[in-house]
Amino acid sequence: MSFAIEQGLFKFEFTDNHAILGVPVGADFNEIRKRYLKIARRLHPDSCKAESEAEKQLASDLFSKLVSPAYSKFSNDRERAEYNVLLGMIAKRVLQEGAKIKIQSDLAQQLSQAKEWEKAYKTLVANLAEQQYESLAKSLQVIAQISELNMVYLMRKEGKGAAAGSASQTKPSAPAAAGAAPARTPAAAAPQPPAAKPESRVDAYYKRAEDWVASQNFAQATLELREALKIEPKNSRCHGMLGMVYLRQNQPAMAKVHINKALELNPSDPVALEAKKLLEKPAQKPAGKGSQPPSKSGKPEQPGGGFFGGLFGGKKK
Repeated sequence: MSFAIEQGLFKFEFTDNHAILGVPVGADFNEIRKRYLKIARRLHPDSCKAESEAEKQLASDLFSKLVSPAYSKFSNDRERAEYNVLLGMIAKRVLQEGAKIKIQSDLAQQLSQAKEWEKAYKTLVANLAEQQYESLAKSLQVIAQISELNMVYLMRKEGKGAAAGSASQTKPSAPAAAGAAPARTPAAAAPQPPAAKPESRVDAYYKRAEDWVASQNFAQATLELREALKIEPKNSRCHGMLGMVYLRQNQPAMAKVHINKALELNPSDPVALEAKKLLEKPAQKPAGKGSQPPSKSGKPEQPGGGFFGGLFGGKKK
């Protein structure tokens, strides 16, 4: 069965694992684990109380193709860190494209203008989570609604709390009184809006690289970033991103070169700092606390995909 979701963060070819599990962005692992166990009791073949065979199959598919892979990302330290890096990239992209994004659901519209938006966000997600897997036929619809709330939340958080879309809206000027002559302002004193800064070639390369990463074309992302560095060899952002991309391509030596260069140029570069943590951290073994419960074969479920695997996985099948 295909699970195609075209709303919220899924529109950016991003697998929104927070929405799948019905937890707010920023939830700690204990909260995520409790939520996962609750969903598992509802959907897992060993505990599912669905009456019809069709509903039992749907529950099994939702669990194995959406819920279990999402939990795997959070239960593995390395993969959770990778996921959070990409979520941060998505947040910046959502803010940049805010004026173009159409908010579909009424709840997301409310959140986009709410004054106490952080409190409202958690309340709305919690309310939707209560019904998320009760009616299985509507589960994808609820996941989409939660993902749209996540999108608006990230937009407002990245925009320092500004109402979503407010930057693109301007107040109409007050109409002049009938017959009144327009006020004259000396040309020298008239305030002039600052000229928009044109996008540099390096910025254009970097943005294209982000898009290639989103579609998992890491080879093309590498080419874009290398071209950017030919123009601006001391660009820390490009070095940091290139280090991440080389990690994905299992080239740790090359990754280390660019991560170190990025930190030499900017010791606080967030992508380079996170990449350094991932580079230095050994792969987590599947055993121990937080590991997946055994499958029917008796072997533990393995998280899929490797570095960045499945995070921009697009549509579920």
